[in-house]
Amino acid sequence: MQMNGTRHIRATRARVWEQLNDPAVLRACIPGCQSLEGSPDEGFTAQARLAVGPIKATFAGEVTLSDIVAPESYRIAGQGKGGIAGYASGAANVRLTETEDGTLLAYEVEAAVGGKLAQLGARLIDSTATKLSGQFFDSFVAICEDQTENAG
Repeated sequence: MQMNGTRHIRATRARVWEQLNDPAVLRACIPGCQSLEGSPDEGFTAQARLAVGPIKATFAGEVTLSDIVAPESYRIAGQGKGGIAGYASGAANVRLTETEDGTLLAYEVEAAVGGKLAQLGARLIDSTATKLSGQFFDSFVAICEDQTENAG
């Protein structure tokens, strides 16, 4: 499954980059995130509770950053296991471009699922992934813009 999109953020590219690398911000933005520990340099361990259709599971996994070109782009990749529910893995290329009034965040995501999750069907998986992605980016934009307004 593949998704891509853009979000305009009314904050400087440096500020958006800082937020993309802040574990507390990422933890607040990841839907269902129960924990996210680590650092951009060492990688992160994460735990998230998610529902995909009738399947609810807690996924534990690892997240790594690579191809880092600060403050312009990176690749974030992760994989998680949800016990009998199966597994999910994915990666996103994220690029930040300065605009006249902020930053344009562009992303390209590839994701895969296996186990019981894969039996749910592509349409349900795709719609859930799109929904979760939207929730993440809505939260991320709100945090970046709120902190920019409060800093000014």
